[in-house]
Amino acid sequence: MIELPIVQQKPERKKKPDWLRVKLPIGETYRNVRKVVDEYKLHTICQSGHCPNMGECWGEGTATFMILGNVCTRSCSFCAVATGRPPEYDTDEPQRVAEAIQIMGVKHAVITSVNRDELKDRGASIWHETVRLTKELSPSTTIETLIPDVRGNWAALETMISAGQEVVSHNMETVSSLYKKVRPQGKYVRSLEQIQRTKDYGKRTKSGIMVGLGETKEEVYQIMDDLVAHGCDVLTLGQYLQPTQKHMDIAEYIHPDLFAEYKEIGLQKGLDYVESGPMVRSSYHAERHIYPNKNK
Repeated sequence: MIELPIVQQKPERKKKPDWLRVKLPIGETYRNVRKVVDEYKLHTICQSGHCPNMGECWGEGTATFMILGNVCTRSCSFCAVATGRPPEYDTDEPQRVAEAIQIMGVKHAVITSVNRDELKDRGASIWHETVRLTKELSPSTTIETLIPDVRGNWAALETMISAGQEVVSHNMETVSSLYKKVRPQGKYVRSLEQIQRTKDYGKRTKSGIMVGLGETKEEVYQIMDDLVAHGCDVLTLGQYLQPTQKHMDIAEYIHPDLFAEYKEIGLQKGLDYVESGPMVRSSYHAERHIYPNKNK
């Protein structure tokens, strides 16, 4: 009798609960935003990161622009952005981004980027020029920059954050115990130091984490304490959603009641603003995060 090999099947993906529903991309404003993004050959994290809020945000005329290409040098297990060796960066990109923001009449712009670890300055010169030109063409537009880990290149960090943006964000992404699994090329302590240095520079600071990766409530409370201790003003918490079957599995779906509890606890611990909910992402309602005490 021939014994057939046992095939290990991947566990069936968890069914999304009713509270995880998103708005479909519709409407004239959405189409106009898409037209500008396509015409100026821009990248957005909304598209590259498969953001579930793209329909809502684009429908309101806002988008998060992603500079320095759409290929990342990191291989984080949660992220939908392509990973590999990026092509040469486009030196005309800062001008195109600034012009697009001006044409769209954006009141608050969010700009992010992939990691460019292969660049000596981590792409800091492009960051600085993008913010500078945006402020030049749209002086009334406020800006949040969601910057990557500079791997301890603090000179590059200063260049990135010194162009006049109002908010500087750097996402921790997850709790300390999950870092090697979720952000294998990142370091928990190094990211906290980056936030502290940004605060010391005089910027309003922000970070974000995903939940539903297998963390405990106590670990979420601990990262809140760590962020407060390192000068973080604003925190966003959202449900991790698995982009593809090749990415990290969802450990659990977090109920909205627990998100509400996280918000309350975060404010009690000293965070100035907490955006917490299943569909919350880093740039969701970002225009509300500029000024202190709006959340309390």
